[in-house]
Amino acid sequence: MHQAALLGGMVRDAPHYGWALQPVPHNWTTMAEAVQNHVKSLNWGHRVQLQDRKVMYFNIKASFVDAHTICGVSKGGKETLLSAEHIVIATGGRPRYPTHIEGALEYGITSDDLFWLKESPGKTLVVGASYVALECAGFLTGLGLDTTVMIRSIPLRGFDQQMSSLVTEYMASQGTRFLRGCTPSRVRRLPDGQLQVTWEDLSSGKEDMGTFNTVLWAIGRIPETRSLNLEKAGVHTSPTSQKILVDAQETTSVPHIYAIGDVAEGRPELTPTAIMAGKLLAQRLCGQSSDVMDYDNVPTTVFTPLEYGCVGLSEEEAVARHGEEHVEVYHAYYKPLEFTVAERDASQCYIKMVCLQKPPQLVLGLHFLGPNAGEVTQGFALGIKCGASYAQVMRTVGIHPTCAEEVTKLRISKRSGLDPTVTGC
Repeated sequence: MHQAALLGGMVRDAPHYGWALQPVPHNWTTMAEAVQNHVKSLNWGHRVQLQDRKVMYFNIKASFVDAHTICGVSKGGKETLLSAEHIVIATGGRPRYPTHIEGALEYGITSDDLFWLKESPGKTLVVGASYVALECAGFLTGLGLDTTVMIRSIPLRGFDQQMSSLVTEYMASQGTRFLRGCTPSRVRRLPDGQLQVTWEDLSSGKEDMGTFNTVLWAIGRIPETRSLNLEKAGVHTSPTSQKILVDAQETTSVPHIYAIGDVAEGRPELTPTAIMAGKLLAQRLCGQSSDVMDYDNVPTTVFTPLEYGCVGLSEEEAVARHGEEHVEVYHAYYKPLEFTVAERDASQCYIKMVCLQKPPQLVLGLHFLGPNAGEVTQGFALGIKCGASYAQVMRTVGIHPTCAEEVTKLRISKRSGLDPTVTGC
């Protein structure tokens, strides 16, 4: 869906390149059907692969009977008992509803629902400031829908806050509206079918309201642990997050029970980390390896309209860990080649590299805001994982005229106070 929105931007750019295209409306139903069919094909492909590898698959809802036994219930109510020497819990999480808000459950949807809508959501209020919230709001705006994001505190908590501000600045410039410092208190359905949302401005205490076709809750996720009867197996969870407590080996409080992915406490909520943790755990259980998952310097990308890729520490984390006097930040604004002919605004296209100040200036984190951020970040993540220094990155020959090349040209330090603006690719 992010790709669909990007294609809309390319259609608008096309006349600058000589393609005499007229503005065309977006058809949600066509896109949704194609996306949903793709997801269904992925699910079916996984089923086939399991069968090909002679892995028994049970489509049942499981809970523990004891430390070695689970009971699974099918949709028809049939119970199946399974016992095993080792048990791996990988149940993930689900979007959270704010059940304390009147009408939230009855009239709101989550990102899970959004991707399966057959008809356009229309004018949408997105509540939350997580990457899921901003990604959804970004592609909805890109598809031509009136979209508002309601933020209680700060966007992209846990990410570099300078980069987060630039992300939302760009989104606002593209038409996404932001209600900052606000929290919803009530959702009601009007006679015409629209949803009336009432919210409070936390700074003034004043109440306001607006009408929308869809209210999307993107306020976080909860782990799928409550129905597992973990206490019967002796598996401990965090009293605050309800996530399963694990050690570096992914082992729970019970030596032969493991937990990987979003359901485990202190793990990044990212699919690739869960996949790698699962592969390494399987290798250890089979005696093929003793390697454990390294959760440091895990790259990720927020697929907002202007993509934000990062790996390593944010500037705030680096300063907190090493002290401001021991951190050097190199940065630059840049203009992507694809923004030039189409005369796009590149005010928020920005890169910064967070380093230790002491030679050889080990790279602690890289933050990239611009087109194809995931591709750029993935490449540099290898170097940072291998302990790259600032000097080594600067000695890397860039590929011209790419956005990634700009990472190899970061000569200006924040500490210098010099203008970090550059001319472009």
